Amino acid sequence: MIKKLKLKKAALKLRDENVKILDVAYESGFNSVDGFQRVFYKEFGYNPKEYSNHPVPISLFTPYGVKYKIKEREIEKMSVKSVFITVVEKPARKVIIKRGIKATHYFDYCNEVGCDVWGTLVSIKSISNEPVCLWLPKKFIKEGTSEYVQGVEVSLDYSGELPDGFDVIELPRSKYLMFQGEPFAEEDFEQTISELWEAEKKYDPSALGYSWDEENPKIQLEPIGTRGYIELLPIK
Repeated sequence: MIKKLKLKKAALKLRDENVKILDVAYESGFNSVDGFQRVFYKEFGYNPKEYSNHPVPISLFTPYGVKYKIKEREIEKMSVKSVFITVVEKPARKVIIKRGIKATHYFDYCNEVGCDVWGTLVSIKSISNEPVCLWLPKKFIKEGTSEYVQGVEVSLDYSGELPDGFDVIELPRSKYLMFQGEPFAEEDFEQTISELWEAEKKYDPSALGYSWDEENPKIQLEPIGTRGYIELLPIK
């Protein structure tokens, strides 16, 4: 796992920075460039120089699927803690997505397409700095595919390679209410999500002069305990 995390960090550095292969190799704990190149190629199918010159979607290791791959259980409804609400605006954009089959949430999606999709999405440079999970409105759902998908937001002029089995949708400029819960312990993530959902159900956007927008997808960010659980609900 440690080696995979080091290779992930190296790949992102090669993607985003003008760095020497030698420096990245030593920063990653390798004693030689040759050794780094062999391991990098074995992991991703590209040598570091080739990838640095032309970054393509690759499958990066992520502990996301491991961390949350626990037995799904019924979540007890508990009192809601503090939830912070902010109006955010997203530009017109493309989203590279991997569709499921019938999934309506993460656990079903993982069972349908696997938990390694996230690693591939992380390798694609996003305009929002991280991948997203989406609940798609009907107009974006292809027959025989799921409402819940994982994807990465990119610019409208994105012309990079598309990973096999992925699709692209185009979303308009839109506004969202960002619901952000308190920081939480990783083992409490299910309870934290349940609490935020309860807050969303109770909230009336007309207090801010808006109504819910059913034409745009609801967005879920990766549950990270140190920042709190975050969802974005579309408004108009």
